[in-house]
Amino acid sequence: MHRTETFVREAERWSAHNYAPLPVVIERGESCWVWDVDGNKFLDMLSAYSALNQGHRHPAIVGALKEQADKLTLTSRAFHNDRMGTFLKALAEAAGFTRALPMNTGAEAVETAIKAARKWGYKVKGVAEDRAEIIVCENNFHGRTTTIVGFSSEDQYRDGFGPFAPGFKLIPHGDLEALEAAITADTVGFLVEPIQGEGGIVVPPDGFLARAHEICRANRVLLLNDEIQTGLGRTGRMFCGDWDGTRGDILIVGKALGGGVYPVSAILANDEVMDVFHPGDHGSTFGGNPLGAAVGLASLEVILNEGLADRAEQLGTWFMDRLRQFNSPHVKEVRGRGLMIGVEIRPESGMARPFCEALKERGVLCNDTHHHTIRIAPPLVIERETLEASLPIFEEVLSPSVVA
Repeated sequence: MHRTETFVREAERWSAHNYAPLPVVIERGESCWVWDVDGNKFLDMLSAYSALNQGHRHPAIVGALKEQADKLTLTSRAFHNDRMGTFLKALAEAAGFTRALPMNTGAEAVETAIKAARKWGYKVKGVAEDRAEIIVCENNFHGRTTTIVGFSSEDQYRDGFGPFAPGFKLIPHGDLEALEAAITADTVGFLVEPIQGEGGIVVPPDGFLARAHEICRANRVLLLNDEIQTGLGRTGRMFCGDWDGTRGDILIVGKALGGGVYPVSAILANDEVMDVFHPGDHGSTFGGNPLGAAVGLASLEVILNEGLADRAEQLGTWFMDRLRQFNSPHVKEVRGRGLMIGVEIRPESGMARPFCEALKERGVLCNDTHHHTIRIAPPLVIERETLEASLPIFEEVLSPSVVA
């Protein structure tokens, strides 16, 4: 029996069955490469859903983790620590906001943004108590808390988890007319992913986010820009909203902010929004902890110092063009920005999962999202030569005869 099978059986025996991962058991990683427990080498083309923009075990990030772990890991927010302020200053300045509020996971950051928008609506805009509404998009994915799944349009995400919190209104993603029509005097925010990741790498029309922000400003509504997957260089800009010239009123970040070694997330906003919070209103035992702050600062510096956003734009534009040249009968569309790429499989060719399984057998790890889309999102440190070497594998797997 291969070690892979042993580990898979153990995980399936002792874990809740809330995932269906590909049958590969990874034990080591470096840059854009991983090795399984049987010694097989794979090209990581998922990057832990964009949490590994800097690659596996980036030396600067691992070094910061080790150095800080040898001094201090946690104080709680009952006390100050010497790392949080420096980290938040660098993050706020990089994002162009006056304040940052640190959390741990992406879902926590989204929940924090929702709380901030609602409280701003009541205390600043003057919405009547318990009347605040937030507009969200169909096909959204913002996390897995009960509040967030409650405003999902995916039946599976909601099934068995109600009752859900009121106060959310769904509109089609990318539909500016629907956004205008949905806004009322009680609307406090519009929560949106600039590109829908779990939804199938859905890219809205050019200028959508800029015009959405104009509509929000005209109606005194906050734009909550969820850049947990799209931010920190992934789409060829520091933040995906930069393609449209806006980062929103509340910017939500996570995943790559922890460099793939520690969970770090945050919301960023200016004083008008952040000043609604007072001691006791909101918090997190681990949010802003010295270990996370050290890792977050190192992760941010790698993205900026190594020009990872520019690399993503150049490599992504070239790679998508090459994928489109395959003219595969299975492929409906290749779309994305930077190194956030979706290859949508035609319905008549079946689901995307068998294509991901075929790629795995040939040493390339991707995953399927929204049933029919292969998600391609390698670490931004990947070399062009490595991407080029993967093209024949994609071409073979997408050829007429490989996946029936």
